[in-house]
Amino acid sequence: MNFLEHLAVLRGHILRSLASVLVFAIVAFLLKDIIFNYVLFAPKNPEFFTNELFCRLSKAMNTDKLCLNTTPLEIINIDLAGQFKIHLIISFFGGLILSSPYIFFEIYRFVLPALKDKERKYSKGMVFFTSALFILGILFGFFVIIPLTINFLGGYSVSEQVENQINLRSYIRSVTSVTLSTGLVFELPVLIYFLSKVGIVTPDFLRNYRKHAIVVFLILSGIITPPDIISQFLVCIPLIVLYEVSILISGRIERQRIARDEGED
Repeated sequence: MNFLEHLAVLRGHILRSLASVLVFAIVAFLLKDIIFNYVLFAPKNPEFFTNELFCRLSKAMNTDKLCLNTTPLEIINIDLAGQFKIHLIISFFGGLILSSPYIFFEIYRFVLPALKDKERKYSKGMVFFTSALFILGILFGFFVIIPLTINFLGGYSVSEQVENQINLRSYIRSVTSVTLSTGLVFELPVLIYFLSKVGIVTPDFLRNYRKHAIVVFLILSGIITPPDIISQFLVCIPLIVLYEVSILISGRIERQRIARDEGED
């Protein structure tokens, strides 16, 4: 196909992806009570799974310092159309997350004709692993980072004269940005897979720059988490594990490339 034909095919994939986002966004819009009361606002309440887990751990250690969000965070709205705007924004993000497996499938379908037969064989599970890593990152951000973020920033005070009344937009922005960020960060093995396929990244390169990667992970963890050491390490450890998995993936691709070259010789 020429360039314009490629654009026409790409447009079809994009339109179908947008249509899936729209369908799930409508579903999310109709499920307002469930999404807000039982999902988005849940991490700020003492009854949330992570908060209860940390509190039990705290009691087992005879301390109360690990109990998270013992007092529910107060959320206010100061914009007349604020709640409706937030409802629309969350509906879009909900549609994006729920339709993500289909979006990855459309991306795979677009790339598939450019793959060789052997590459198609090894890429059959790509949609599943890409979707699984993204959803796993979303869940990790929601169940681990968000409660820690709310506990630290929601209870932080520069003076007793200042009372925290968190704006709805600020709360929602923090929740969505953290969860989507961790979802994208968990795609690291997929990124390394494609970079290794085109020869940009090798396992030796990844091993040599392991220390540099850890420093980057610490910086990234500091950006997407509250400024406390526990939250940063809780985020950094899975990233290091994903990096080590990426080295194994890159090593496998390197061995396949060497075997293919020897077979051609």
